[in-house]
Amino acid sequence: MRSTYLILLGVAALDAAGYSIIAPVVPAIADETGAGPGVIGALVGTFAVGQLLGFPLAGRGVQRRHASFVLVTSLVLMLVGDLGFVLGDSLAVYFPARLLQGIGAGGLWMGVSFAILERFPGEELRRLSGVLAAYSVGAIAGPAMGAVGGIRGPFLVHLAAVLLAAVAIAAIGAPRERAQFGSDRAALRTAGFWLASAGILMVALGYGALDGPLPLHFADRLGQGEIAALYVIGALVLGASAVAAARGAPRPMLVAAAVVITLGIALAGMTDTVPWWLGAIALASVGLGIGETGALGILLETVGPERIVLAMVVWSQVWAVGYLAGPAAAGAVAESLGFAAIGLVPLVAALIVFAAFVLSPTKLAPPRSGASPV
Repeated sequence: MRSTYLILLGVAALDAAGYSIIAPVVPAIADETGAGPGVIGALVGTFAVGQLLGFPLAGRGVQRRHASFVLVTSLVLMLVGDLGFVLGDSLAVYFPARLLQGIGAGGLWMGVSFAILERFPGEELRRLSGVLAAYSVGAIAGPAMGAVGGIRGPFLVHLAAVLLAAVAIAAIGAPRERAQFGSDRAALRTAGFWLASAGILMVALGYGALDGPLPLHFADRLGQGEIAALYVIGALVLGASAVAAARGAPRPMLVAAAVVITLGIALAGMTDTVPWWLGAIALASVGLGIGETGALGILLETVGPERIVLAMVVWSQVWAVGYLAGPAAAGAVAESLGFAAIGLVPLVAALIVFAAFVLSPTKLAPPRSGASPV
């Protein structure tokens, strides 16, 4: 079982690499295609459109088959998307390729999460915290892949990793006994669920701003490899922050994240020297790490792991909406007001979190109403 768990952690890291790989590559895409911040933001956000489709499809796949089936299918979609960037040379190819990668990523997140629930009953929280750590590792691996240079090279490296992951998942197969997962629709009406959703929306908007237009700002002084190194440093800080936040109460972590994410992204846009960018990326990464852990902790406290399918799908879709809106909104702000105003995007998200925080109870408890299968 340990080898199975390690494989699942590897797939989680690969999923994170799939979305973080784009940040150091977008300047090369902009140079090749002539695209500006708005179009680049839309390209980055297309990944989230795919996730919106992938989450519910994966939920159905887990219900009707099993998590391993969902994982293999998702890896195939990711592979085809990688091929689009390796073989293509225009936005007409890059946009659908990024969409397929997003659909695959939605399936990977759901597949890994429910593979853990299938195989490790009674250890859900501890095992899922390991998945979050693996996503942090993937957030490092993605920019590191991007440092290969150009457009084709990074995605060719990612494609090779996807092939290895598909072979590993096929090897472990499905569990002997098929797990039955249910949902509690009443959870979607609780204040705790909305607080968790506001938190993950804020985190996704922050990721979108960092992965979308900000690399174009950094490209004024940094090359592709140097931008990749900047994001690797941020991912290291993010991973450490996420692990540390698991030791605290989720609600204070989410409040702190709202402040820190806003300050970090605003500072990154307002400054134009490398030392300040290093500090800004570190600050934003601390906020993203504690925010993601805090939002997930509130979700688990509110719903509980037994009936979390529908809540997890919707919560994940909120993430995708944020990652879709983040690059587009940040790109539009950068084009119209300049990079110095990009902090307005996380500020709006932080205000939503504060409003949800005020409306939610101090103690969160799972809803008492009956559950129905998804």
